[in-house]
Amino acid sequence: MPVYTVHAPATNGADLTATDRFSFVRDGFHFWAAVAGVIWLAWHRLWLALIGWIVLVAAVDVGLVTLGVGRGAIFLIDVVLALLLGFEAASLRRWTLSRRKWRMLDVVVADDEEAAERRFFDRWTARNRVSSDPYSVERGGPPPTRNIPGQPFSKAPPIPQGGIIGLFPEPGGSR
Repeated sequence: MPVYTVHAPATNGADLTATDRFSFVRDGFHFWAAVAGVIWLAWHRLWLALIGWIVLVAAVDVGLVTLGVGRGAIFLIDVVLALLLGFEAASLRRWTLSRRKWRMLDVVVADDEEAAERRFFDRWTARNRVSSDPYSVERGGPPPTRNIPGQPFSKAPPIPQGGIIGLFPEPGGSR
């Protein structure tokens, strides 16, 4: 399942008015970044990465031609560079967002971006909700341990007699 990181602009703050600006970046290989790197970088407005990519590919190609390397080897090295861009595309987006003073809010695992948004906002709104009940517990939290007389969950479990927990309760016992 894909992993998404959620980023928010730091200037507007992470509140309900800025949720339309949140960015979900999928981790993993980006096919279109590998196939059409320059177009993909320009589409996602990664301008410094685009300039760096053009300079890198041009410098490698000019250096290989100067060394007298064959066209097949140059093509193979360009394919390897394109694959590298495909694998590192998400990292370039995260780097650009952090450079623009965006902060990472969360990591979400979901099948697609829509499901990632749904999961993130469900957790985010539950976390930011203020409860008036001081004894309320989240559904995913541990069971309550209130000291209420007569309730079975308010007592700690008994300590084992031998002091050893596991398959062999006596030291040096037979298997």
